Amino acid sequence: MPMPLPAQLHLTLPVWALTLDLNGRDFSTDAAKVAFAIELARRNLEHGSGGPFGAAVFGPQDQVLAIGVNRVVPQSCSLAHAEIMAYMLAQQRLQQFRLNALGGPITLATSAQPCCQCYGATVWAGIDRLLIGARSEDVEALTDFDEGPLPADWIGELQRRGIDVVRDLERDAACAVLKAYGEQGGPRY
Repeated sequence: MPMPLPAQLHLTLPVWALTLDLNGRDFSTDAAKVAFAIELARRNLEHGSGGPFGAAVFGPQDQVLAIGVNRVVPQSCSLAHAEIMAYMLAQQRLQQFRLNALGGPITLATSAQPCCQCYGATVWAGIDRLLIGARSEDVEALTDFDEGPLPADWIGELQRRGIDVVRDLERDAACAVLKAYGEQGGPRY
């Protein structure tokens, strides 16, 4: 008897993410937003709940709409990158596949430059600003990850689509998390 095809997918953030206390947190600056994404990446690494990447989607008044951390290995899903998790959870929360359809600006803060997969999702997710900690060359130098190919003018491509890109925010702190992961020699998420 053949197995039925799967009809649903269930991806989750780690349990520790449910205990985050955001009360009183000030995310009014770009640096604070990226520092939060790096904090998520660090916690994910410390808890052994996925790879060293974190992301957060922020709404118009700097409120956190959703967070994401890398869950590829624990969830057996190559798509479960931090940015993708954050996008999907924000889209579910707002019931919008284009996050800025109800107004913006919508910002994604990420601990590291999006890989080719997350770059593609960024084009369609409906964000207005992309804030980045570590660069892809940092990721590849400090870990065994292959970030995949991007257009030569990837920033220009995003800007032509109305997405402002700011890089190198809290870059040293982001690289420290990547370095710690690389030194652990963990699995590639």
